[in-house]
Amino acid sequence: MHSSWPRLPTASAASRFAAILVLFTALTVVMTWPQARYVATHASDHWDVYFNMWRLAWFAHALASAPSTIFDGNIFYPEPNVLTFSDAMVVEGLVAAPLLWAGVRPVLVHNALLFGAVILSAAGMVVLVERLTGSRAAAVIGGIIFAFAPYRFDHLMHMELQWTVWVPWALWAVHRTIESGRPLHGLQAGLFVALQMLSSVYYGVFLATLLPLVAGLLLLSLPTSQALRAFRALALGGGVAAIICSLYALPYLAASQQVGRRPTHEINKFSAQPRDYLVATPDNRIYGDAFDSPPERRLFPGVVPVLLAIAAVLPRPRTRAAVVYLIAFVAAFDMSLGFNGYVYEYLYAYVPVFAGLRVPARLGIFVTGFLAILAAQGYAALQDAVPRAARRACAVVIPCVLLLEYSVSPLQLVRYENTAPPVYEFLSRLPSGVVAEFPVPLKNAVPGPDARYIYMSTFHWQKLVNGYSGFYPASYLQRLDGLQSFPDPSSIEILRRTGVSYVIVHLSAYESEKQLVLDLQANPALVFSGRLEDGQGTAIVYRLE
Repeated sequence: MHSSWPRLPTASAASRFAAILVLFTALTVVMTWPQARYVATHASDHWDVYFNMWRLAWFAHALASAPSTIFDGNIFYPEPNVLTFSDAMVVEGLVAAPLLWAGVRPVLVHNALLFGAVILSAAGMVVLVERLTGSRAAAVIGGIIFAFAPYRFDHLMHMELQWTVWVPWALWAVHRTIESGRPLHGLQAGLFVALQMLSSVYYGVFLATLLPLVAGLLLLSLPTSQALRAFRALALGGGVAAIICSLYALPYLAASQQVGRRPTHEINKFSAQPRDYLVATPDNRIYGDAFDSPPERRLFPGVVPVLLAIAAVLPRPRTRAAVVYLIAFVAAFDMSLGFNGYVYEYLYAYVPVFAGLRVPARLGIFVTGFLAILAAQGYAALQDAVPRAARRACAVVIPCVLLLEYSVSPLQLVRYENTAPPVYEFLSRLPSGVVAEFPVPLKNAVPGPDARYIYMSTFHWQKLVNGYSGFYPASYLQRLDGLQSFPDPSSIEILRRTGVSYVIVHLSAYESEKQLVLDLQANPALVFSGRLEDGQGTAIVYRLE
């Protein structure tokens, strides 16, 4: 039996959805403790947190000042279109902009969008699974698996990789279209695909690849006339998604000649292996020390979900949907293996967008999502097979066991600045120019300190020759080589040719501070402008003659 409450925006449906949000907000607080205690000041200790906050702040800044420059950014000067070197996170930027304009602290905005995505992803999975099974308990189990599997904790620093918000809704809309054949429902499916692409390019590409498989398998079970109606509605939605995604792809296509195809050795490095599905994150309380794999390839979905999924398909599949999601699960698993599997090599060769993706293992979240649907169906099958008293016990025990399986040691958090340290406040008052900050990282040790520099640029919005992203342009990497000898004459000449106006030297990052200061004072091209705190020590600001 299908639950009808998601179909209509009734007060009852709204209150039940609100209850889901409250439940998963509470569970997220528990599972990520002590993050909630420091939600406005702390986050994961990773360079990407700076990058997340820079992207959100730049989006808000560009929308308010010059929307036509939104993909340019103020980093990697003088490179254009720098937002296309990674995921632009358009939906996240649109959500964050009003909050940042209102003066909400940037760390709080970051954490709200990061963990809000987890909560909303779980809620969407609950709605989808309840529609498929008619069981609220099964739906909650599906939500727990999708929200708290080890994959989530392995990517707590990657905001766009938490934004699976639209995946369950796209599947939900496909099921509605299959049942009704209405164009409106097909448009909903297309809109959710487009929103997923605008939230996370990786997941948008993966969803656009796997969703037609799910829809096609569902169509096969329909009478011809009904299948044709549903197909036309889905094709309409697919056309809308294609138009929106094509427009979004334009700046990426403009940058494609510079970014190029991901080399096969890089894709091999980030292609999953079957054993990676036995590896949890190191901080998992139960399985953390069992096996080891590098970051991006810790894909363990849990023992309980696998056992429940088996109950959905053995001794025979419980529903047609179970067959469909079993096939989708296998397809996503094979694709996540990258060049270690069968399908990805053809996608890389013949579907251009896949040539720009570095990490096939990120399909692991789709493997987990399809497993969550199967596990929920398995739980619903068990519910039908046991007495009522046992059902109540299972509704409590199984979610608790799942949460225990997924529990991790208390998160290790660090403090991030919400306000400008004095040196950056000073820089914001200077005439517009181009800034270079030192020390710069070694070319083979990127990112180094540049990640923090780009976040600090959100307090002054001067142009910055430093940068941090998923791709590093050749001009930046070449410049790093020449700037290692700063402040010698050759490095000063590089800065002049680049158009640098201001130089910031962070003294605390150097071992021989006294000698560095003497060298700086001896260089007539560097005109002293101020000595101020940078949040980690002392920095000197120079104007470049």
